[in-house]
Formats: sequence, C-alpha cells, structure tokens
Amino acid sequence: MKTTNKNNPETSMDDVKNLIKKKDEIEEQIKAYHDVLEDQGVGLHGTLVDAEGYPRADINLYQIRTARHNISCLQNDHKAIMADIEDALHRLHAHEKAKRLHDQTETLEEPMEQQDVLPPAFARVDAITQGSPAAIAGLRIGDEVVEFGSVNTGNFQCLNNIASVVQHSEGKPLRVTVVRGGQRAHVSLTPQRWSGQGLMGCKIVPMPPP
Repeated sequence: MKTTNKNNPETSMDDVKNLIKKKDEIEEQIKAYHDVLEDQGVGLHGTLVDAEGYPRADINLYQIRTARHNISCLQNDHKAIMADIEDALHRLHAHEKAKRLHDQTETLEEPMEQQDVLPPAFARVDAITQGSPAAIAGLRIGDEVVEFGSVNTGNFQCLNNIASVVQHSEGKPLRVTVVRGGQRAHVSLTPQRWSGQGLMGCKIVPMPPP
C-alpha cells in the first residue's frame, strides 16, 4: 500500500485526497466480501460444519474462507490508512501554519483606519475542525465575516447564501474577509472534500441582531 512519507513535511491536500480515495476503495472491497458471506448465509462468524462436525455441503467453503481471510487483511489495511490520514492532516496543518507565519501570503491583516470603516459583520465563525480546509486557510473561531465570496453584508439573507457559494466553489479559492481583533483579515478558502464532514470543516452562525 502506498502512503505518504512521514518524514516528508511537504504533504499536500492531494496526498490526503489520495489516502482518502484508497480508504474508500478498501471499504468497498470489505463490503463486497461481506456481501459474499451474506449470500452464503454464514456471515463473518457463522459455523462451517454441520451438527456432526463435518464440513457443510450446502455452502462454498473455499469462497467463504477466502472472503473471511481477505476481510481480516483489509481491516488491517484500513486501520493503517486511517492512521496515515490522521498523520497527514496533522503534518499538512503544521506545514500550512508555518508557511503562513513565514510569508503571510495566506492571511493579510491590515489595521482598520477611521476612513476605511468596514460594513457590519453578518456572520461569525463558531467552530473549526483541526486539519480542515477552513483551518488550513487561516480562519479562526470568533472571526466576524463581512464578505464570503459573492456574499456580503448588503446581499446576505441567511446561511443558505453561504452554503450555495460553497457548493458551487468546490476546489476553487474563495476570498473571505473577516474582522479579527479590530483588524481586517483576508483569507483564501478553498472548499474541498477532506476526511471530515462538509467542504469547509467549520461552523458559521449568523450574527445576532443589534
């Protein structure tokens, strides 16, 4: 099985996607072998001998033993690749964080000037999952959103506006502007599939009415 090199800090989101694809393939194979066992009527632990201790003649013993053996091997592969995915996500997050701190290309913070008053925020980042696209982009809990792609204070109506932008922007960078600690921050967020749920890995809630 091909996995990411744990000594290589240059883990990319493509590496993580490849691991997740391999995990899905393993799960499909395990399901296929379970279906074989169910078709034979024995499952994973059903007996293969009759009441007198002789091999049952009503089932395909070779097929069942092969399926059970392959399931056992694949479950070990599945456990290993889940560990690889977790490790790759941690290294990807650490690498992206170090990169942002070095050149500030992911997040550009600007002092808010009196002449440059931002419109009021329409949503707030309430939760972020480590290793998610939102975390990698640099969003933080408490960020107040004033622009999310094409959604802004002037046209925001409900969270479905943001959800629609995300669904139509999978794999494409979105410009997100937030207010953070009295400063404006521009974040480039790319919605994409990862090991968790959704395309961003964060929870955004509407701002309470003034």
